[in-house]
Amino acid sequence: MNPFRWSYRVSFIIGFLICVGLLGFALFSEKYWHLIPCPLCIFQRIGFLVMAVFFLLGALHAPRGGARWIYAGGALLGALFGIAVAGRHLWIQSLPADQIPSCGPPLDYMFSAFPFARVLQLVFTGSGECAKVEPILGLPMPAWTLLWFFVLAVLAIVASRRRVRSA
Repeated sequence: MNPFRWSYRVSFIIGFLICVGLLGFALFSEKYWHLIPCPLCIFQRIGFLVMAVFFLLGALHAPRGGARWIYAGGALLGALFGIAVAGRHLWIQSLPADQIPSCGPPLDYMFSAFPFARVLQLVFTGSGECAKVEPILGLPMPAWTLLWFFVLAVLAIVASRRRVRSA
């Protein structure tokens, strides 16, 4: 079955299921592999969650014409946010050991102690726990998430550009 010939609704259901599967894998790796997520990992999860919501809404509504871009745009915003976070995470992981930022406070403490803009600044500065590389099938987790953000963004674009078939 050619994914470039899937209907808009099927493409968005697949996108939703992929996002839910990736979020489920993140929770599995946290609980059973004891991979504690750093703040950047949590923000990548938020990107997938945003995408999942827009994929689900788009699949349920299945609009015609230009209205498709509303849902695709929301999914693309989640993807762009996730790409930025994952790219930053990979950059921090590539730093030499002497340039890695020191470990910061937990994310829940930052949200209770600082305004949101300051929390974003602290998270994107990175911390020591963000530099720890845990490879999965040879690649670090942010590399996998970056790949999936790109794949899902392409899926949203291809599905939204497809013409509506007349009955």
